[in-house]
Amino acid sequence: MTVLMTPDMVNFSGNVHGGAMLKLLDQVAYACAVRYSGRYAVTLAVEKVVFKQPVHVGELATFMARINYVGKTSMEVGIKVVTENPRNGECRHVMTCFFYMISVDENRKPVELEAFTPETDEDKERWADALKRKETLSA
Repeated sequence: MTVLMTPDMVNFSGNVHGGAMLKLLDQVAYACAVRYSGRYAVTLAVEKVVFKQPVHVGELATFMARINYVGKTSMEVGIKVVTENPRNGECRHVMTCFFYMISVDENRKPVELEAFTPETDEDKERWADALKRKETLSA
């Protein structure tokens, strides 16, 4: 998903407010989780939100999400945000974070998820990293 960063999103320092970015991240995590599960999903936790650089009004922010890990009823969605200055084409990696989403039924009860098997080396590495994060989340 790509979103234009607009003046209504700024904080007192003139950059896009972190809360505005978190709202967009939550929407992206939801969309990714729903596409995987085919069901409604709720946010369980957000971990390791890293604001690497400020986001500026007028930039295009592209949110790239993927499933890193799938448990019995929950999944980890990793999101990377890259901004682009449309005037000069400069791109910057500005944010990274991990959302833990739970798939639920119409009564908001957790639903078992279809198994996810990492196939590529990159998928296997993401899976292993997600398991480590999950352990610290559970502690």
